[in-house]
Amino acid sequence: MNWLTDIVRPKIQKTTPKEIADNLWVKCPNCDQMLFSKELKKSFYVCTSCGHHLRLYVEKRFKLLFDNEEFQLINLPQVQDDPLKFKDLQKYSDRLKNNRKKTECQDAIQVARGKIGGIKSIVAAMDFSFMGGSMGIAVGEGIVRAAQLALETKQPLITVASSGGARMQEGMFSLMQMARTTAAINQLKEAGIPFISILTDPTTGGVSASFAMLGDVNMAEKGCLIGFAGQRVIEQTIHEKLPEGFQRAEYLLAHGMVDIVVDRSHMKEELVKILKVLTANLK
Repeated sequence: MNWLTDIVRPKIQKTTPKEIADNLWVKCPNCDQMLFSKELKKSFYVCTSCGHHLRLYVEKRFKLLFDNEEFQLINLPQVQDDPLKFKDLQKYSDRLKNNRKKTECQDAIQVARGKIGGIKSIVAAMDFSFMGGSMGIAVGEGIVRAAQLALETKQPLITVASSGGARMQEGMFSLMQMARTTAAINQLKEAGIPFISILTDPTTGGVSASFAMLGDVNMAEKGCLIGFAGQRVIEQTIHEKLPEGFQRAEYLLAHGMVDIVVDRSHMKEELVKILKVLTANLK
């Protein structure tokens, strides 16, 4: 046996299942570099080869933001699962069951409360692994509930967007959530409650066209995709080639659409600085 030719290569696991598990190799979706999951944890799930920010599951996002990884999940209202009895290649009700089993989450959003830099805060985070983080009734209800809780407790609200947009299986019910979430955020603004929006890869469609771009401060993770329609759709519509890096966080920062672009390793540090300023006069 020749160890140079008969080497057993480590198995590569995709990052789409429930967790990036320990003792597994993961392939970077950007540069195809093999990454050891324990090393990924140390780098905040950022590729050590190319700097690509891998998508995070909600629990990991909460642990990164909250002090000492301590937080309390908020129970969200139950909503009707399949209001339109929708079916394409598969029944929508079956898609929900499959995604709930895969992610062990009820829907594409979770809300938690805890301290960030010692400041009591509410965080509503979206999970792209649940039907592309699409916004339906449940996600809209989650944002509204988080905003109401922030209003009641006079605590700042932070949303973490990761979504392909509105959930087509819920039709008009899904589009209504754009107005509902926008109205909920406007109530916070009227009351002087700080709202910070964190944009992650991707933040698109109806989510980017509603609450995700309404922050007192809009923060974005380095290199993340932010936009409404896809680049190809835009090019076909205007019959022009779009600039290099169009719809990436750095491009939006240069054109005034976001306020700060942050590497994930510094996200909490920058968030705490902003929270301290915005909550200085909050009573």
